Amino acid sequence: MRALVVSDEVDEQLWAGVGPGCEVGLVLAAGDLPFDYLEFLTDSLGGVPCVFVPGNHDPDLSGFTRHGGLFMRAGFPQAWPGPAGAVNADGRVVDVCGLRIAGLGGSVRYNEGPNQWTQAQQARRARRLVRQAARRQRRDGRGVDVLLTHAPPRGVGDREDPAHQGFDCLHRTIEKMRPDWLLHGHIHPYGEQPREHRMGDTRVRNVVGRHLIAFTPHEVRT
Repeated sequence: MRALVVSDEVDEQLWAGVGPGCEVGLVLAAGDLPFDYLEFLTDSLGGVPCVFVPGNHDPDLSGFTRHGGLFMRAGFPQAWPGPAGAVNADGRVVDVCGLRIAGLGGSVRYNEGPNQWTQAQQARRARRLVRQAARRQRRDGRGVDVLLTHAPPRGVGDREDPAHQGFDCLHRTIEKMRPDWLLHGHIHPYGEQPREHRMGDTRVRNVVGRHLIAFTPHEVRT
């Protein structure tokens, strides 16, 4: 199953309708893209599912629940600002198109904007995600195929400036989950081809721009 994986930079060819082909069955987005762009991609690919995590330049999507087709926040109906029909995987484990995807959005906190976390805050969120994935695996024997994040692990393709440092906690998260892939954005390559990293058996890829990736879902992970 092939997925179109995007992050941070709008690809003008895709906006023009030059899509990757009908074989693509899923859109994965690692943050900081216009939500109407994500909606356009899924529509142009025939309504395929879209799973995303928010980046530090995206609006705050926390606190929303859905009841009877209405989005609620703080007990009141409110329009959801996220992309229509897409699945927000931030802090969640979701099963889509045969893949088990765990999501952890946001960047290291560097100002008062949304979707920014201190190292300690993201570590707490990551521990909750690990526990959620472990419960799911105990129930059905399936582990996580893809860990979808906005920021990279600390020291693995990140930068030294405060806004683009990676998260320390992702090292332990990968160790516990052992996903096939960690896909992240946030680090703009500025015309260079960023190299793919390995953390144990996990492939770590910067997906800024657009990438086509073929996934092999695992029915049972031990």
